[in-house]
Amino acid sequence: MKTTIAHLKRGEKGIITDIPIDIIPVKLFEMGCLPGNQVELLQVAPFRDPLYLNINGSFLSIRRETALLIEIEKINETTEL
Repeated sequence: MKTTIAHLKRGEKGIITDIPIDIIPVKLFEMGCLPGNQVELLQVAPFRDPLYLNINGSFLSIRRETALLIEIEKINETTEL
C-alpha cells in the first residue's frame, strides 16, 4: 500500500516521492509540492477536508482527494536526532 499525504496524522512529516504530473494542479508545483520536498500536516478541517500543510516553508491547503494522489515516505522523528 502506498503512503500519501492524506495518510499523515497531525504533526507528522514526510518526503514527497511521487506526484502524478498530469492530474495535480500546476499551482501546487509552484508552491513547492515537488518530489524530494518535506511536507508536514499542520491541521485538518472538520470532516477531514481540506488539509493544511507546510511544504518547505510554504503553507497551503489542499483537498483530501488531491492529497491521496501525492505519495510520500514518512519521516521518523527519532531517527533524525
